[in-house]
Amino acid sequence: MAGNTSDRTVWHAFYDVLRAYDMKTVFGNPGSTEQPMLKNFPADFEYIFGLQEASVVGMAGGYSEARQSKPVLVSLHTSAGTGNAMGTIVTAFLTKIPLVIIAGQQTREMLIGEPMLANREAATLPRPYIKWSYEPVRAVDVPAALIRGISIALQPPMGPVYISVPLDDWDVPYTKSFIPRSVSTRFGPDPERLKMFANRIQRARRPALVLGAEVDKAVAWDAAVSVAELLACPVFQAPMCERAVFPETHEQYHGPLPTARGPLAQYLEGFDLVIVIGAEVFRYYPWVAGPVLADGVELLHITNDPNDAAKALVGDSLLSDAGLALDGLYTLLQTSKRSNSMTKHYSHSEAVLSSSKPAASSRSLMTPFEAFSAVAEIRPRDTILVHETPSSTADLVQAWPSTEPESCFTFASGGLGWNMPAAVGVAVAQKTTSSGRLTVLVVGDGSFQYSLQCLYTAARNKLKLIALVPINEEYAVLKEFAVLEETPNVPHLDIPGLDISASARSWGCSTFKAQSRDELQRHFRTALTAQGPVVIEFPVDRTLRPLVAQTLSRG
Repeated sequence: MAGNTSDRTVWHAFYDVLRAYDMKTVFGNPGSTEQPMLKNFPADFEYIFGLQEASVVGMAGGYSEARQSKPVLVSLHTSAGTGNAMGTIVTAFLTKIPLVIIAGQQTREMLIGEPMLANREAATLPRPYIKWSYEPVRAVDVPAALIRGISIALQPPMGPVYISVPLDDWDVPYTKSFIPRSVSTRFGPDPERLKMFANRIQRARRPALVLGAEVDKAVAWDAAVSVAELLACPVFQAPMCERAVFPETHEQYHGPLPTARGPLAQYLEGFDLVIVIGAEVFRYYPWVAGPVLADGVELLHITNDPNDAAKALVGDSLLSDAGLALDGLYTLLQTSKRSNSMTKHYSHSEAVLSSSKPAASSRSLMTPFEAFSAVAEIRPRDTILVHETPSSTADLVQAWPSTEPESCFTFASGGLGWNMPAAVGVAVAQKTTSSGRLTVLVVGDGSFQYSLQCLYTAARNKLKLIALVPINEEYAVLKEFAVLEETPNVPHLDIPGLDISASARSWGCSTFKAQSRDELQRHFRTALTAQGPVVIEFPVDRTLRPLVAQTLSRG
């Protein structure tokens, strides 16, 4: 509880609230409307500086994810900075990351005339991609608004909140006291409905598990393995999932599901019950016609997000934390005796990779799969992987199987420019916790351009970060979309002339170029000993593959 002293101001109370919630790492890019908040910055806090607001939000998001969804304070510059950051705010919302965004505002006395840099309708600006947005009516309400924002950000489904604070609020006397409070970040399933779900699972002859990011966020891999082994059923990753969710070398793991409706329904045909835990039903992107599920296939859905439960196109839903639901199901299903007769499916990535072999004329270049495999062979076992390489994600997950929880991250939005700063945030978290874990970013040469300012932060903080950049000089995934959507002659899908190494060096990174598998491994080993971030670029085969595997082999 803060004390009552005559010289205390809103500024003092604000930082005391942050101390009470152990939120002493602040991410930001300072502006004029934030300087009163940042003046005499407390010595027990750390300010992680970014050169642009979109990168700042991404870095804070990665830091939060690497700290088991710890709430993180982000400082933005009024409406201008919020506009710069809006793309990554969208990703933070869809990836369900508890960011507390404090945006500066012009002085209260000036607001009626809408001066330069005023945040017009400040609470409206970031919606709908925010959980709660508010501008306190009185300066003395700022600490209480911060406490409420933290509470909202942390409650499931987690997500960012936005508080606009006029710059003259910080020096207002604050003679109140505040009491830090806690909120539940998990909730359990309704017992009767969980029992009904268990009964339906016990009656199923050929069930399948589909797991999503909520399983990893709940640190529930062990529970997922226990249920899967009890049911002796295949386990799939939900389509376009932003985290690894299950040990990918486990014999029951069969990879990610296709990303379009028709192929996904075809892939799950033959099961009588699909149990989706911790994911949407389903996350699609390209449109390929077909049913959500084939005739005769039923679906049960468990999620902590009421919106995901409500918008599901099929099935019956149960609201719960994924880990608590898995624990409950295991208890209820222990008496179930099932024969070990799993339906064999090949993973989606295997289907894509086998559907077209690289052309012989370009075999002098590594395929993405070969390049990723070369690094995966020699990486430290506890390496954290962050990736944004749209055209070669299937190759990456095939070459680099995840075997530990909270070790593989990407975005839930599809908006380029998130994962590079997120990787910087992940690396900041490893440094602040002294974990010693390496962060590896795999980012395409196109994606590299969206938030490269974050490399400055990585270099200035001497972060243990290695960025691998496959070079194909094109938006390959858009060329694959052009085939699927039958849209020839779209302009500027080739992006020649990018000098990745020169860009990285300009921000303070060490760089290497690799032309072969041996060179790539040699440079990676060198990078492991570097004091600061390293960027390694390498050209890769440019053979296009089908965006969605239309025909999937099963046996």
